[in-house]
Amino acid sequence: MDDTVRDALAITPTSPARDRTVDITTIGRRSGQPRRIETWFYRAGGKIYLTGLPGRRDWYGNLQANPAFTFHLKHGVRADLPATARAIVDEAERRPILTEIVADLNQRGNPARGAQPIDVEAWITGSPLVEVTFDE
Repeated sequence: MDDTVRDALAITPTSPARDRTVDITTIGRRSGQPRRIETWFYRAGGKIYLTGLPGRRDWYGNLQANPAFTFHLKHGVRADLPATARAIVDEAERRPILTEIVADLNQRGNPARGAQPIDVEAWITGSPLVEVTFDE
C-alpha cells in the first residue's frame, strides 16, 4: 500500500465527512452480483471498520456471506483496494470499538451533523460492525 493511500486511511476525529466517505463493492449473498454503495469508514484502535446506524443492512449480510470485497477511496486519493471483512459479533469485542466510534460521532461539530447524543448501547446491540483488512 503506498503512502498516499495509507494517509487517506489515517482519519482522525477531526477528519471531515468527505474524508470518511468511501464506496464498497460487495457480492450479493443471494444474487451473486456486485453491489456498490456509498458509506463511511471509521478508525478505532488503529484499525479500519465499517458500521452504521442500528438496523439491518444488506451490505452487512453480503459481507457475512462473501467477506472479500473492494474498498474504494474516492475523495482526494482514488484507489480500489481489495479487502476482507470480519464481522464482529461478540459484545466484549464490539463494546470498545463502538464506544470509540460513537465518541467520535458525539464530539462537538461531529462530522455526521446528526442528532446527539448518539446512544452507544443501541449501536452495541444493533449496529453492523466489520473489521476491514486490506489484501496486500
